[in-house]
Amino acid sequence: MKIFTSILILLALIFLGVNFSRLDFNQFTEENKIALIGILGSLCAILILVIFKLSKKIEEKTKN
Repeated sequence: MKIFTSILILLALIFLGVNFSRLDFNQFTEENKIALIGILGSLCAILILVIFKLSKKIEEKTKN
């Protein structure tokens, strides 16, 4: 499970980078809105996965 969540975090970071590269700071177009939604979505995914990893670490420590 640790490897799986790490792979998902890596994929979310890649997706975050792709959306940052699509972002145009000079104009606010429809494509920028889509990139911003993708950035927010990947940040949420990273946050959820980090919380999940922390909860699994806490669960392992309380079992022992």
